[in-house]
Amino acid sequence: MINSTVEKTSGRRSMRRREFLAGIGATSVWPSAAVAQQAERARRIGLLNSLSADDPQARARNAAFIQSLEQLGWVVGRNVQLDIRWGAGDTDHIRKLASELAAQAPDVILATGGISVAPLLQATRNVPIVFAIVPDPVGAGLVESLARPGGNATGFLMLEFGLSGKWLELLKEISPDLKRVAIVRDPTIPSVMAQLGAIQSAAPALGVDTSTINLNDANQIERSIVEFARSPHGGLIITATPSASIYRDQLIMLAARHKLPAVYFERNFVAAGGLISYGPDFIDQFRRAAGYVDRVLKGEKPANLPVQGPTKYELTINLKTAKMMGLSLPQSILARADEVIE
Repeated sequence: MINSTVEKTSGRRSMRRREFLAGIGATSVWPSAAVAQQAERARRIGLLNSLSADDPQARARNAAFIQSLEQLGWVVGRNVQLDIRWGAGDTDHIRKLASELAAQAPDVILATGGISVAPLLQATRNVPIVFAIVPDPVGAGLVESLARPGGNATGFLMLEFGLSGKWLELLKEISPDLKRVAIVRDPTIPSVMAQLGAIQSAAPALGVDTSTINLNDANQIERSIVEFARSPHGGLIITATPSASIYRDQLIMLAARHKLPAVYFERNFVAAGGLISYGPDFIDQFRRAAGYVDRVLKGEKPANLPVQGPTKYELTINLKTAKMMGLSLPQSILARADEVIE
């Protein structure tokens, strides 16, 4: 009986001791758990894309950005949240989305194109902004200088304007009889004037006359290209603007229908059936943009991160389109191509 009582008493003491130790353990573990929870607090990244949600290239850019973020330790759903907005090329809609994103005060915003960055900067001078594919951020007043942006935005240039003259050289190389070129442009984008100037400067030496076609609306574009195609020995240069991506399918279709050799500024035009493109690898810009977003999330200021130019350029050719248009592309171009689509 005594032994039984002792055992019960001892058992109760052991239980109380275990409960006491458990309590101490719980108390001592809680602060570290709180620290871990705080360390894993999801940071918020806003994405303002100037294209539409169903645009394959826009989705590929976002995928490259997210993959690069993960390689840097930022995993969506774990320690980072994304708020993606699609502007579909509508400036009024983009302005509204910019205001909404800025009002939510995310930790950083990734913006595509000057058409997205300008309204963001009008909406906030506090939220850090990293941009990609912006033609002339200094001329547009988005940053003070490329080396020292000075404000709350920095990022990556669309292209060097001198590249535009190479588009005409390529067009002449693939179509030696070329005499006339229509430069397809968005007249509302200031940086297009620099592209236009580089093309026009190269034209006399190549024996080519230039004219312009404005990207205003689908009907006007078709009328202008049909009119241009009535005379022989013509070709098209599609300059680098967001509007060109919006009218991509129409431009490719019209060039093919009227057998007009056309040079584009981005690979996705050629993948969709265009003839040839030469320009920066924009997917690479979004990979690099992830590095800047990472640095901002870790405390660096956009004002101190220099605007960077493209580092990778690509020449893409669609042989199927060339054959359909009756063009025999010179071996010199095929040998230089980064990708030949057959």
